Order: sequence, then structure tokens, then C-alpha cells
Amino acid sequence: MMDRNELTYAIRGAAFKVHSKLGPGLLESVYERCLTYELRKRFHVETQLAVPFTYDTLQIDVGYRMDIVVENTVVIELKATEKILPIHSAQLLTYMRLSKISLGLLMNFNVSNMQTGIKRYIMEKGMK
Repeated sequence: MMDRNELTYAIRGAAFKVHSKLGPGLLESVYERCLTYELRKRFHVETQLAVPFTYDTLQIDVGYRMDIVVENTVVIELKATEKILPIHSAQLLTYMRLSKISLGLLMNFNVSNMQTGIKRYIMEKGMK
């Protein structure tokens, strides 16, 4: 079993492979499909996983979906945009909080160098 650092290292490697073959400029859905293909060679991967939540006593399950979840340990939020905005980070952090998964990667494939397109987030216990 891999630790979190080894797992995120392997995920980053898969993202680098996809980006080096495809380059920037494609739709987010293309990168999602290709990255999922690469990750499923080694890991349990779920895509478009629903994120239901409760507000007071109201159960809400209306369309919030995590792009990719690897080994029930890492949430991956994919983008193919000119630049990452604060709302993109907030979206990932919200998915992490609602799913109770403490590790997340925000990946923007619309960059010339994929190393600059990946940000790692860790939600410490007790953070809300």
C-alpha cells in the first residue's frame, strides 16, 4: 500500500504523461478520460462521483460531482482553463470537506509545462 506522497507522485506522473502526449488546448473532458485511463492501470478510480450533503435536515444531492477520486484517498479536480482562479481552489476544498477526503490535487491541463499546472491541497483534521 502506498503512502499519500507516493500516491500523489504516481498521479502526477500519469498527468505528465497525458499532458506530454496531448499538450494544452483540449477540452477538460478529454483530459479526464485520458487521465482516468492511465490511473486505472494501477489504481481504483471513480469518476464523476456524486457529492451529496446535508443542510440542516435537508438532504441535497443536486449535481455536485468530483471529477476523479483515486483509491478513496485523493480528490482530483481537473481544469483546462487559461488560469486557475480562487474559486477553483474553493471548489476542490469544498469537495474534500464534503467527502471527508483530506488530500486533493487541482490540475490545469491548459499550460505549457504541466509542473506549473498542479497544486496539492491537504485538509488538516478539524478544519471545516
